[in-house]
Amino acid sequence: MSWSWTLYRYLAVQFLIGVGVVYGAFLMIAFSIDIVDIINRTAGRNITTSVVIGMGLLQLPDLGQKLLPFSVLLGGVFAFARLSRNQELVATRAAGLSAWDFLAPPLVVAVLLGCFAVLVFTPISSQMLAQFAALEAKYIRGEESQLAVSINGLWLRQGDTRHQSVIHALRVADQGVRLEDVTVFLYGAEDHFLGRIDADGAELKSGAWLLRDANVSGIEGAVKHYDEYRLPTTMTPTQIQESFASPDTLSFWALPGFIRTAQNAGFAATRYELYFYTLLAMPALFAAMVFMAASFSLRLQRGGGVGRMVLISALSGFGIYFFSDLTRALGQSGILPILLAATAPALASILIGMTLVFHQEDG
Repeated sequence: MSWSWTLYRYLAVQFLIGVGVVYGAFLMIAFSIDIVDIINRTAGRNITTSVVIGMGLLQLPDLGQKLLPFSVLLGGVFAFARLSRNQELVATRAAGLSAWDFLAPPLVVAVLLGCFAVLVFTPISSQMLAQFAALEAKYIRGEESQLAVSINGLWLRQGDTRHQSVIHALRVADQGVRLEDVTVFLYGAEDHFLGRIDADGAELKSGAWLLRDANVSGIEGAVKHYDEYRLPTTMTPTQIQESFASPDTLSFWALPGFIRTAQNAGFAATRYELYFYTLLAMPALFAAMVFMAASFSLRLQRGGGVGRMVLISALSGFGIYFFSDLTRALGQSGILPILLAATAPALASILIGMTLVFHQEDG
């Protein structure tokens, strides 16, 4: 029993080292490419090098989160190939351990890595990505429009450096096109308060919000009533939807509350639900990567061909990535149920990986 525990611990450590080496290499490559991309996007904007590097560091954890499944797959291939080349897997097989026995420690490590990534790593990466998004909007896109949803309704900010308006609505309909119980605060340059508008409702038209039954008050306090009042805007329904924070900028722990709040405010939260269930399926996806890595290493053990093995494993990883994108698109469009769209890549990968291991182990 103690011998088995020693062996299992050794296999787990070797697998973890393999994943760590591949993950570190991926992070360095991703950071280098991202820095070059940020430099290209900020060219001619007089942005300091420290800001560029800071933006790259803020986005790095999110990139690392996306690279984790590939790291588990290729790290597992690296670890199993090294064990096979050193004849250590042969020795374990000769001692009576099946493929399922020596896969147990890497599977446990992969599932624990998935749980750690979901519960601990994603809250950190989401917070840093939110800071990156704010810097990107400020230095690259120059956007001023911002939208926030809370339990007290919707807050929308629009305008430029000369004219600003902050819109509050208790209820929303038609994905933000129609608002009810609306209050608008008007500002000039340097946040100089100009007045407010209280209206029963508002509807987004081409180039303006059409306020219904509006009372407009200036800085002097005089109130003027309008049956219809046009508030100029450059926003479109698509921009309102895109003004929501990206799901990646929300912590795993904050997602359920945000989904409920958005739905209560009248917005669809499909992509947030899809992202939440995808995070829940991440440990299973990591386990699937172990099965696939093991199937490739067993093939190497019997037939050789390191280059072929790496190529096949890399292509498999990209295949899973594209399949995930496909199911995500089908889920967002409503063609697939959200839960199925989020878990299908992990379930399919597990079935494929286990089938390959059965084939290599039992013929």
